[in-house]
Amino acid sequence: MATYTTEIASDKIISDNPIHQRLLQAYYEAIPYMKGKVLEPGCGEGRGIAVLSPQAEEYVALDKIDEVIDKLKPEFPSVDFRTAVFPPFDGIEDDYFDTVITFQVIEHIRNDKLFLEEIHRVLKPGGRAVITTPNIKMSLSRNPWHEREYTNKELKDLAGSIFSEVEMKGIAGNDKVMEYHEQNRASVARITRFDIFNLQYKLPNALLRIPYDLLNRLNRNNLQKQDEGLVTEIDRTDYFLRDQHEDNLDLFCVVTK
Repeated sequence: MATYTTEIASDKIISDNPIHQRLLQAYYEAIPYMKGKVLEPGCGEGRGIAVLSPQAEEYVALDKIDEVIDKLKPEFPSVDFRTAVFPPFDGIEDDYFDTVITFQVIEHIRNDKLFLEEIHRVLKPGGRAVITTPNIKMSLSRNPWHEREYTNKELKDLAGSIFSEVEMKGIAGNDKVMEYHEQNRASVARITRFDIFNLQYKLPNALLRIPYDLLNRLNRNNLQKQDEGLVTEIDRTDYFLRDQHEDNLDLFCVVTK
């Protein structure tokens, strides 16, 4: 993935604000699950490190993009940042971490079962992992940066084949958030009506990524122009953790070794 695409929602781009706040709130919701030594595979631009790392005895953050890691190191000197392509988690010993946090990552991993098996391997007995990923039932179009997306049942079944306990929750939004979501749905529908041959579901991911990014950025900018007050006013507290529900925006899966 390129360092800066619409797939990496920025806190510095106004039109990204609703997505950024949604992703940020997940880290706050993860605080009660934090304990001891923590691993975050796929830390990205470090959206949640300031939130979670003070809660940890030790915090190890992995990402495959060198320039992202290089930027984060001086900002968070107490965090052990490592450039890594995974799975597997090379160089990480078995039964080492108390907690694993991995947000909006599993959908990018080709071998998702191995990814979960590696999380299981590095967790201590009784350790927990918190995993978030988009709820496919709320996705508005195919995302060519994703290998796949999941329903609640699909992720629960996959995780349940590896972990002793699986609890499914989700990140949901209030009326303000859902108003933005419906505006987004209508805007995406206006764009995709030209895809009369349904090419977004037929072409290889590699061919779709550039047009997807261009159209996604155009769409977010149009939503900002359409209702800038709504786009800028949405805050992380407009999102909340909810029990398993088909209309949750993201799945929030808690697994125990």
